[in-house]
Amino acid sequence: MKIENIKKEFPIFNNKVQNNDLVYLDSANSSQKPLVVVDRIYDFYTKEFSNVGRSVHYLAVAATNLYENTRSAVQKYINAKHKNEIVFTKGATEAINLVANTFGQKYLKEGDEILLTELEHHSNYVPWHYLRKNKGIKINFAEIDEHGDISFEDIEKQITNRTKMIAITHLSNVTGAILPIKEITELAHSKGIPVLVDGCQSAPHMKMDMQDLDCDFYAISCHKMYGPTGLGVLYAKKKWLDDLPPYQGGGGMINEVKKDDISFGELPNKFEAGTMATAQVIAFNESINFLNKIGVENLVKHENDLLNYGEELLRKNNSVKLIGNPRKKGAVLSFTIDGIHPHDIATILDEDGVAIRAGHHCCQILHDKLGLTASARASLGVYNSKDDLDKLNESINNCKKIFNK
Repeated sequence: MKIENIKKEFPIFNNKVQNNDLVYLDSANSSQKPLVVVDRIYDFYTKEFSNVGRSVHYLAVAATNLYENTRSAVQKYINAKHKNEIVFTKGATEAINLVANTFGQKYLKEGDEILLTELEHHSNYVPWHYLRKNKGIKINFAEIDEHGDISFEDIEKQITNRTKMIAITHLSNVTGAILPIKEITELAHSKGIPVLVDGCQSAPHMKMDMQDLDCDFYAISCHKMYGPTGLGVLYAKKKWLDDLPPYQGGGGMINEVKKDDISFGELPNKFEAGTMATAQVIAFNESINFLNKIGVENLVKHENDLLNYGEELLRKNNSVKLIGNPRKKGAVLSFTIDGIHPHDIATILDEDGVAIRAGHHCCQILHDKLGLTASARASLGVYNSKDDLDKLNESINNCKKIFNK
């Protein structure tokens, strides 16, 4: 599948926005969906629907097989060692909460420390904050440098003999910084510390290899990977899933229930309580097929070319200030314009059909550190082109004219 023609695979681009062709630069928020994913959801509900893992009739068995086929596809895509190391959740936020709650319940006590970074999304901070309030743990933060990056050296410096978990983003949704997860994991494991990685931004834009990274937990947001909303993936090493208690109780996650005792199901059922997002899981297999047909290497090259082109355009644009210049960067262009609030920027760009995000991007700690209340962010996907970035730059110039900047 050639990237040059990829936009035609996404039906949303057949529509006009404000009487303009849509320029969608908000993929870090959520990606658009190819027709194969949309069709797969429709086909499942109209031809194949049943709940999974319960009944023995034809539809139920077929749906269960389709559901498990997606688990196998995810295992292969991220190179997990075991199929049962893949747990489906209702989002990456739930995946991180699952780890924080179960790990915290079993292993954390007052005075223990968790190491985060100043780049973290709220979904990888708030769950640990709950533990700080409820169990008296301490949260330490590795600090950004002048480039909006986190150095390996600062990670190392922040580790103490009370550090029980390192929970860290793979790719910042604001500065685009790509962190050296493999090296951080090696350091952490040498000190007996497990590592959780927030892979929400990295999973759609980078090759994922759990055997190479060797992290203990990896959270994925499927709606950012050209997949359905309401679905996430938690990769966790089998030893942790065997060891940690269930996160939620209900149907599907039990083995035997008596009045005086309950035994839990095998992995991964132990962590998949209740009726799961069956249609979304089955459709996500099409998202993985879609990405495989493109090829991760082709995707990375395409987005890096666009990133370099976009950075060059915006650096030449007077009064536009890019946020962050990390050593390794993903497909994110966050910026401010002197004298214009980011929400005004986004509103005016929208009139030209250019969709970006404005706000703190669920990263208030980072924005506070940068002395900003908000920023504007253009984020790239496989369907973007240099023409889209030219249109972004043109719309920014229109915005500056309106504000006489």
